[in-house]
Amino acid sequence: MPKVVDRAAQRRAIGAALLDLVSRNGLDDVSVRTVAVAAGRSAGAVQKYFRTKDEMVRFAAELAGEQVELRWAEVDVTGPPHEVLRRLVLTTLPLDDARRAEATVRFAFVTRAVHHPGLAATQREIDIDIRTALTDWLLAAALPTHDRADCERLADAVIALSDGLAMRLLYTPDAQDELIPALDRALRALLTHH
Repeated sequence: MPKVVDRAAQRRAIGAALLDLVSRNGLDDVSVRTVAVAAGRSAGAVQKYFRTKDEMVRFAAELAGEQVELRWAEVDVTGPPHEVLRRLVLTTLPLDDARRAEATVRFAFVTRAVHHPGLAATQREIDIDIRTALTDWLLAAALPTHDRADCERLADAVIALSDGLAMRLLYTPDAQDELIPALDRALRALLTHH
């Protein structure tokens, strides 16, 4: 009887190996061969699931986006808007090893997306999903008297704040004591103006 292979599970395992490789060494070391080694497969086996390196990288970027969405889904979204936004942003900041690896991967993909239109499109889709989720929450729970366009602008500001803090914490991890209070101040200012 032929062996049944779960194609989706195999693709996810290869994607996870790629994410691990990127978190440790960056995107420069990513190739079909290096990902195959990291995944414990042959290069030919990897190519059964991904025709090209770019296809494999785009899929891994989608997995990284899913990780952020899963973290956000675990956040308690009850309470004052400032506290909820703070909790949401904190889930994306590299404050522990797992989130540091995720942030390293996210920024590696963003940097590569500058020169790769396919990856840029994937990154835009992830951004749209996050922006939509945040906007929907703002409209429903935090600022129900505001219009959608206003909440979208606020969501963009919160995402930019999160991205900026994450980037700074990657190269200055001991700056948490200065940057987390800056997050609180910025969130209060953003909400005060809405």
